Amino acid sequence: MSDTISEPAPAGADPTQIIERHTVALDVDAGADRQEVITYLAQRLVEAGRASDTDGIISAAMAREAQSATGLPGGIAIPHCRSTSALRPSLAFARLAPTVDFGASDAPADLVFLIAAPAGGGSEHMKLLSALARALVRPDFVASLRAAADADTVVDLVHDVVSPTTAAPSTTSRHAQDGATAATPPASEPTAPAAEKVTVVAITACPTGIAHTYMAADSLTYAAERAGIDFVVETQGSSKSTPIDPAVIARAGAVIFATDVGVKGRERFAGKPVIESGVKRAINEPDTMIGEAVAAAGNPNARRVSGSATDAAAAAGGGDLGWGTRIRQILLTGVSYMIPFVAAGGLLIALGFLLGGYEMANTPEGATDSIGKTIALTNSLTNLPDGGFAHYLGGVFFTLGSLAFFFLVPALAGYISFAIADRPGLAPGFTAGYVASTVGAGFIGGLVGGLIAGFVSLYISRIPLPQWARGLMPVVIIPLLATLITGGLMFMVLGRPLKWITDELQKALTDMSGSSVIILGIVLGLMMCFDLGGPVNKAAYAFAVQGLATGGSAELRIMAAVMAAGMVPPLAMALATVLRPTLFTEPERENGKAAWLLGASFISEGAIPFAAGDPLRVIPSMMAGGAVTGALIMTFDVGLRAPHGGVFVIFAMSNVAGFFISLAAGTVVGALAVVAAKQFGNRATSGAPSTESTPAAAVAA
Repeated sequence: MSDTISEPAPAGADPTQIIERHTVALDVDAGADRQEVITYLAQRLVEAGRASDTDGIISAAMAREAQSATGLPGGIAIPHCRSTSALRPSLAFARLAPTVDFGASDAPADLVFLIAAPAGGGSEHMKLLSALARALVRPDFVASLRAAADADTVVDLVHDVVSPTTAAPSTTSRHAQDGATAATPPASEPTAPAAEKVTVVAITACPTGIAHTYMAADSLTYAAERAGIDFVVETQGSSKSTPIDPAVIARAGAVIFATDVGVKGRERFAGKPVIESGVKRAINEPDTMIGEAVAAAGNPNARRVSGSATDAAAAAGGGDLGWGTRIRQILLTGVSYMIPFVAAGGLLIALGFLLGGYEMANTPEGATDSIGKTIALTNSLTNLPDGGFAHYLGGVFFTLGSLAFFFLVPALAGYISFAIADRPGLAPGFTAGYVASTVGAGFIGGLVGGLIAGFVSLYISRIPLPQWARGLMPVVIIPLLATLITGGLMFMVLGRPLKWITDELQKALTDMSGSSVIILGIVLGLMMCFDLGGPVNKAAYAFAVQGLATGGSAELRIMAAVMAAGMVPPLAMALATVLRPTLFTEPERENGKAAWLLGASFISEGAIPFAAGDPLRVIPSMMAGGAVTGALIMTFDVGLRAPHGGVFVIFAMSNVAGFFISLAAGTVVGALAVVAAKQFGNRATSGAPSTESTPAAAVAA
């Protein structure tokens, strides 16, 4: 066994090179697992003067490993990161003996490159690193690394592939990446008559945009060369990206989205047959994906890019999606569009109470409208009510909020339908939601009605029609038939059963007391902290908001429990970074500073950067804090009449002291739990975070 960098780095090492002999180790035992190997290579970078400390590099690289494994078929691994600890773009390389598992599907890795880029590295630096990633898909380059006799040979091999003057292998395809072409003739040179070749375009993107993005692009490029097709790929990575020419997109027969994050400018490809996957499939199975794209280009029934909310959500998740995931994304689309109505309406109602008193919601005996609505409709600036101007404003604000709040269920149903069927589904969906509100089916009715409206609209849109009638489909035929079918089902079949379910659920909540209501608080707290803005969190929030519309004491406690528990994760993580800053990376400590305000504002997503890098320790800790807060809110009988705003809607709270005691207790519990878990745990075993938590890229980067 030899170690080519046993001697210290010389003071005169060239700082412009991304690799040097002192960061290369051949045939070494670097440890038994991936964290030990990364630690070994990070130490080499520090010894060579290319990084300031090992902890920062290790934390950032392991956070990237937690997102998805960096092992590749063929015994290669490319752990990579951005970190403030990296002083300049650097590579450390080890040829391992024995090999170490980096999560590849076929075998452990014997060739490992640790790629470390400064947190603020420019595009030129990223080009150098991405050039290496592209070279790793070339069998000749990998074979040369395995055959290298010494560290200088490895350095020369790497410099050859990252040198800007080095010509790439000749292919018939073009890369629209990093502002320059790669592996092809200029775009103006003809490649083949359009009638003889299929043109396929592609987007590749991974969370960090350093390695997998470009490896996927080159794997597809070489596969396209073997298949003899025209191919253009746009790499949406860390380097500057040049969008594919619209003329190329127009003549393309199909598009490949090989991404682990959302596609930028997805609407450019609307109507094109599409093959979607994560980046690792493009690296592992490029020939299969190219073949699928060619087949889709000639298939009139192939799935196409529609640019709808469903497709956008699917792109964010990356990879082929099952129906369970699609339904979850569809429901989240509806909830996301519903929340602005909730926030605007709920806060206006709260302001109405602040100015005019809680009696604004009361309806006098024999009257048909509430006091607030009566004031808004019968009084004016020149005809103020007995309570004066403030009372009049209270009535107006309360009425505006009530009207906005009424759109909660129609908006939910409308945009669920939109997520399934795009714009033709809007009218049937909104109508289904309005029917659900009218018959008393509430939030549950909106969910069911929106799903029915969307799938009915989608089914109708696939009915073949003559050319002259197709223009009527989205504006007349689909809205008419889908509204008729969905509305009829809601009125005649589903409305009453759904109303019964809603009424029974409401009655059960109202009747809760003693220990049962505390258990409800615990459950709500756990749900709010489980996925930090994901579907479980949103389900608990929507449940609370729907009950808030009734204004009962039980419902007000539920709203208070949900908001307070949702504030715990970012506040707890912010406190943890203060209590034990050494347990967190520098980017996490910076995120902790921002998390104070996010938590105070009831933005649970402020904790996502922490959870993305270490989900198995952060999320259970946050759930413990949320459960404590939810239970205490119920114990102290705290009520809340505003659906959003955090500490800034204190005027809408009852038992303010109880609210802050509950919030503080859950925050402390969550912070102590995560500190204990990180102090005595091993972050290397963290599982991958949910793909729906797109802010995770901030941690990995």
